[in-house]
Amino acid sequence: MISKFIFNNQYLFEELSEYDKEMLQKVMQVKNYRKNEAIFTEGTIPNGIFYLKEGKVKKYKVDNDGREQIIYIYNAGEFFGYSAILSDYSYGDTAQVIESSVVAFIPKKDFLHILDQSVVFSRFLLKSLSHEFSVMANLMTILSQRTVRERAALSLLILHNKYKSNNTIENVYITLSRVDLANMVGTARETLARILHDFREEQLIAMEGRKIQLKDIDRLTRIANL
Repeated sequence: MISKFIFNNQYLFEELSEYDKEMLQKVMQVKNYRKNEAIFTEGTIPNGIFYLKEGKVKKYKVDNDGREQIIYIYNAGEFFGYSAILSDYSYGDTAQVIESSVVAFIPKKDFLHILDQSVVFSRFLLKSLSHEFSVMANLMTILSQRTVRERAALSLLILHNKYKSNNTIENVYITLSRVDLANMVGTARETLARILHDFREEQLIAMEGRKIQLKDIDRLTRIANL
């Protein structure tokens, strides 16, 4: 059931033909980003798409009171920012790195040309776009209908999956800051701290500094009401 809340297009690049990969790699402009550096901001006009080579990127919106709501976190190997290009509209959210990251930029002109040239890439991207919208709808429903405790459990499960996907060791540690985790859950930092304390007391998680390790995924899944 957790798959309903996880969007992942990491498979996309790997499933392309060598010719399609070469077309993309030729036009990629690679840039290193420092932690907390913005890649693009809500309301700006897109001039290309992005491919995350290393690191993690958060996608968020800011409400009228200035509160940040994290919508999604991208992993290495994922494309992002393409929905604004395909819809010919401004960015509907902000993308910011949450750890030192390497991001490849593909200019709009080159991106649209490759879409025209590659039927496979075009089909995969449209499929990913449809899946992404479905995941976002599911997440928005959760935010409006579930308790903070349920949302916290679900957020930890989503993050566990994200941090596990590019982890070669058995132990998976979530290193997202408490502020970002609170913004993902959609609650105050103080409320999140109490819930994490309760989870630790119930032996659902272990904490070491900012690192969180899930100890009982089955019980957290039940708490998340999945």
